[in-house]
Amino acid sequence: MKLFFREQILLIIFYLLQLLTISFIYWLDGYRNLKISLYAAFLSGCLLAGYLFIRYMTNRSFYQRLDKPLTSMEDFTVNLQPSPLAEGLQQLLKSQFLHYKTDLHNYKYKLEGHIQFINQWVHQMKTPLSVIHLMIQDEDDPRFTAIGDELDRLKKGLEMVLYTARLDTFERDFYVETLDLQKVVRTVTSSQKRLFIRSRVFPSFQFEESLSVATDEKWLSFVLTQLITNAVRYTVEEGRKIYFHGYRRGMDVVLEVRDEGVGIPSSDLPRIFDPYFTGQNGRNFQESTGMGLYLVKQICEKLGHRIEIESTVKKGTIVRIII
Repeated sequence: MKLFFREQILLIIFYLLQLLTISFIYWLDGYRNLKISLYAAFLSGCLLAGYLFIRYMTNRSFYQRLDKPLTSMEDFTVNLQPSPLAEGLQQLLKSQFLHYKTDLHNYKYKLEGHIQFINQWVHQMKTPLSVIHLMIQDEDDPRFTAIGDELDRLKKGLEMVLYTARLDTFERDFYVETLDLQKVVRTVTSSQKRLFIRSRVFPSFQFEESLSVATDEKWLSFVLTQLITNAVRYTVEEGRKIYFHGYRRGMDVVLEVRDEGVGIPSSDLPRIFDPYFTGQNGRNFQESTGMGLYLVKQICEKLGHRIEIESTVKKGTIVRIII
């Protein structure tokens, strides 16, 4: 109703101006019968009110539709009361919606093709990396050790690209099973032994017995790999430890990953899960991409887990995954 009156307010103003103009002309011509003038104005007002009433009733569903926001895209197909204005707008909206769906489908098709290309490219790159690793694994020369370290960095980079591309299609590659948390952590830690050895940092485990969790092993392993990589990267002193602590907290199972590194400034903590945010540590450590913790946060949310983080500068960082 408010929208209807807002649309017709200009017509009402023009009607009143016209009524005053005609009355003024009659007054200048010497016509002074006030009762007849008021009666004529009353009849004219009734005609205007009747016109507005008929127009509102004809387009009532149209105005009600404009007053309420759309709850879904299918609302475009709702039929309105037959009127030229409503039918014209309905056809316009349907045409616009069809163009929108076509463009959306085209962009979705291009995006899926791009993701498929990235997945294929990553898998193709893994093959030469594996061949190079086999070629140097039995060599003792320090140069080959350096090559192996760079291979590890390349593999981690490719994994990050692959998992970032798959994040939007998470539901297609998701399998929940009951896992032994300590076994998963030890497996991931063992796969990162070269990183620990190179940095001369050592893992330490403390788990309560029989900590079983329902999660996806592959995605959780990727999360742990990112946390381990960050913990080792920002632990600059040799001989330090990365502590893995698993325990129950009420109905939840908590996995803590604690390092003895440089820590995160309090000013950076609110933004550490933002994509591409590297913060103060990122300017000091050039390998930082700002995507690791972002992916950790996104994957944990999709797995139904929560993540907490505490940090003190020059003392270390604690990351908790609550399952």
